[in-house]
Amino acid sequence: MLESSRKIVIKVGSNTLSDKDGFVNEKFIEELCNQVSQLKQQGKEVIIVSSGAKVAGISTINKWSRKSDINYKQALCAIGQVRLLGSYERCFEQHNIHIGQVLLTRDDFFIDSRVLNIRNTLFTLIDEGVVPIINENDTVCIKELQIGDNDTLAAYTATLWNADTLIILSDIDGLYNKNPKTDKDAKLVELVEDVDSIIKDIEIGEANEFGTGGIKTKLDAAKICNDYEISMILANGKIDNIITKIYNNEIKYTLFKKCN
Repeated sequence: MLESSRKIVIKVGSNTLSDKDGFVNEKFIEELCNQVSQLKQQGKEVIIVSSGAKVAGISTINKWSRKSDINYKQALCAIGQVRLLGSYERCFEQHNIHIGQVLLTRDDFFIDSRVLNIRNTLFTLIDEGVVPIINENDTVCIKELQIGDNDTLAAYTATLWNADTLIILSDIDGLYNKNPKTDKDAKLVELVEDVDSIIKDIEIGEANEFGTGGIKTKLDAAKICNDYEISMILANGKIDNIITKIYNNEIKYTLFKKCN
C-alpha cells in the first residue's frame, strides 16, 4: 500500500505519544523520525500531524496536570508545544532533516486566502526537504481543545496537499466491529470501502484519558479522505516500528479505500 504512495500524511495521537505514566514517550518519537527518514530515502514526501502538546506540557510542568480550568489546559499546551517540537527537532537532526512548525485551526481550511498560504508554505517546505509538523493551535481554540479533532485536521491537510495516503496512528490495531477493550469477540475490520455503511454496523466507544477524540473522529476523517480518493490507514502506533511494518505488509490494520 505505502510502496505506491508518494505523498504521505502521518497523524500521531496523544495516546500514541504517551507512555504508561502519561508523559511524552521520547523513544516513540525517535523511532517515528527514523521511519520517516527511511520513507524519504525511498522518495516519499511526508507531513506529520502531531497531537501531544498537552501531554508534553504535563511532562514539563506536572504540577498543573490535574487542573481542569481551561486556562491551565491552554497554558500546558503552550509550554508543551515547545517541548514537543524540541523532541522532533533533536531526533530529525540525527538524519540531517529540518522540520517546520505549522499551527492551524479547522477554520483555516475554509478561508481561501488562508488555504492558499497554507498550501504555499507546505509545498515550499516539502520541496526543500523539510518535514512539516502540524498541530492545532490549542492555545486559541477552545472547541478544538475540548473535542480533540486532529484526526479531521489531518484529513483536511491530506486533501489540501493532495496526499495519496493518510496514516492515523492510535492506540488500537484498527477499526473493530465492537469495542476490543470490553468485548473479546471483537473482530478487526481490515478493509472498509464504504464508511457510511460501516458506521451502522459497529459500536462507537468513548475516548480514553489522554486522547479527546474517539473512533468517530477517525471515521469522519476516513470519509473526508475517501471522498477525495485518498486512502486512509488506521493502525496501532504502540507497535514498534509500525510505519515500517505497514510498508512491508508485516502487520494488520484497517484500510479505508473508496472503490469506484
